[in-house]
Amino acid sequence: MDDHDGGRVGQLRVEDPWTGAPAVGPWEEPHAVSDGWAVAAGGDRAAVYREVQAGEEFRAVRRRYRRFAFPASAVFFVWYLAYVVAATTAPGLMGRPVLGEVNVAMVAGLAQFVTTFGLTWAYARHARLRRDQAALDVRWETQERTR
Repeated sequence: MDDHDGGRVGQLRVEDPWTGAPAVGPWEEPHAVSDGWAVAAGGDRAAVYREVQAGEEFRAVRRRYRRFAFPASAVFFVWYLAYVVAATTAPGLMGRPVLGEVNVAMVAGLAQFVTTFGLTWAYARHARLRRDQAALDVRWETQERTR
């Protein structure tokens, strides 16, 4: 036996903190009041979350997210795909030297990393300036209504 279990023989117990967590969504109504989830100050929590989700503030946060994430993802995907297609179909172009032993393929490959970091920075900046405060406001309102 190992020293950490005191030499006791038995089954290893792992307690899952999510065992009693509620699983309430648009497909499922909350369980009985005994689990501490079903009733909030102004009604049941599921109704509060559905109402907040249908609200204009929540939709505005989602809209701001989509306006950035979808175009940025599409542009990055096209850029990546262009690199892969060029590497497979135009080996002469990709093998052309740029500076000494550094060729076009190496520059484009490193540009993929630079683009990834740039996109990450732009996403974090966009979230900080356009969504974070509004999302926190929606979260605060939801938490206040479910107490």
